[in-house]
Amino acid sequence: MKPISENDKSVQNHTNYDVIISGAGPVGLFLACELALANCSVLILEKAEDPHSLLKQLPFGIRGLSAPTIEALYRRGLLNELEIHNRIKNPHQNAKQGAQRQVGHFAGIPILEGNVDTSQWQYCLPGSVATSLISEMAELETVLTHRAQLLGVEIKRGFAVTGFHQTADGVTVQSDEQLFQSKWLVGCDGSRSAVRKVGGFEFAGTEPEFTGYTALVEIADPEKLKPGRNVTPRGMYMQSQPGYMAIQDFDCGAFHGSGKPVMLEHLQEVLRRISDTDVTLNALHIATTWTDRARQATTYRNGRVLLAGDAAHIHAPLGGQGLNLGLGDAMNLGWKLAATIQNKAPEALLDSYYTERHPVGVQVLDWSRAQVAIMKPDPDSQALYAIMSDLINTRDGATYIAGRVWGINTHYNIAGSNPLTGRSVPDFEFEDGARIGGLMHDGRGLLLDFDENTPLKTVAEEYGDQFKYVSGRAKEQFGLSAVLIRPDGIIAWASDNEPDYAELRKAANLWFVGSKA
Repeated sequence: MKPISENDKSVQNHTNYDVIISGAGPVGLFLACELALANCSVLILEKAEDPHSLLKQLPFGIRGLSAPTIEALYRRGLLNELEIHNRIKNPHQNAKQGAQRQVGHFAGIPILEGNVDTSQWQYCLPGSVATSLISEMAELETVLTHRAQLLGVEIKRGFAVTGFHQTADGVTVQSDEQLFQSKWLVGCDGSRSAVRKVGGFEFAGTEPEFTGYTALVEIADPEKLKPGRNVTPRGMYMQSQPGYMAIQDFDCGAFHGSGKPVMLEHLQEVLRRISDTDVTLNALHIATTWTDRARQATTYRNGRVLLAGDAAHIHAPLGGQGLNLGLGDAMNLGWKLAATIQNKAPEALLDSYYTERHPVGVQVLDWSRAQVAIMKPDPDSQALYAIMSDLINTRDGATYIAGRVWGINTHYNIAGSNPLTGRSVPDFEFEDGARIGGLMHDGRGLLLDFDENTPLKTVAEEYGDQFKYVSGRAKEQFGLSAVLIRPDGIIAWASDNEPDYAELRKAANLWFVGSKA
């Protein structure tokens, strides 16, 4: 696979899109929705012809949505369209009557809801949405596809990106013999991203410790296996629903790297060795492998080419943070790229996509590595596992782990005098019943004026339609008098007394129109 020639002018599709996105998974679809919401023309090229993969169906496609993801879907009016969390229990949940509800895990160590003290989260202010939900990949993709199409996004399936060439003005994208033209290209095409490889992005990180297996099987004697997640001296196995198996074999990723298909005999051998039983598998319906390889692009942008989701970072799917990390990329990038395209902000605004999202990726990769480190089948790791189990069974330990798993403490390092700057805005409810979530359905920023301050309205008018001015009392204001909110729901500026108008203008210039002389 090579970049197309600079001299190849035979672009067969003469439409010049604002953005071409490679990959129609949740990240690519959500990014397309964000861009189209801001009136950008978007084409998605997806290599798979059929979006309904069996691996996206239950139980393989179950994912936990973290607080930032739930807030993002809520703020775009998409949350109510997801029904799966109302119909299905967490597959790892202990179903015994009277048992505490499991709300997450760290390396398989359960976090119990009753141990989590939400009062410790000083800057996680109350909202109207849950901190975590169970969703299904297939349903999420269906909802996002429907929204993208309503917004005018064009989706071509069976079109893999095989090359591209960029100039100072745009990108020519190749899919086999067909060429497409756009101003920008974003790779949302997964861990084996063609965009990342053709673009020459460095993908630095660490090699795997294990091969993970996810399979749907028929077990002749399931009573020989313990229910739930079981860490053994040889690895880990889990059965959370009838016939649904997850296995970790610490072979340094050898089987996954071999590219061999998972056969019944092989899976039975691995399961018997790790479970130390003579369990028999009668049938293998479907299986996939994965590893804990942890890598991250050293930059998320190369000229007019950007990366998001698994194309930018990969890690073990322990705790289900990969999907949430990718959707966070899309929410952060969408409005910034749209503003750049429409000349509502300088290109330098895109630099903040990397500076804000790369550190979040680093934290998630380290979180994954830490879990793998205590799951290894050796005495040192088992000792650490025992200590972590004790810590997670304490109130402070459970609260810390839950806060990380749910993304509660996610924030960006944005300059500002108020400690809420850089954090997700609370879902303020106004006296007329309006909420922040509803006010953000159009993807625009907001300037909230709780004190009906005339000078604030004057400042808002200076920026035209860059953000909306909303005046009125909220039922709970948390001591704030005014708040400037970016389109992604992040607080860019806040005041708890008489507003500092110079500081407000500085923040508005930075995020909405760029620095002024």
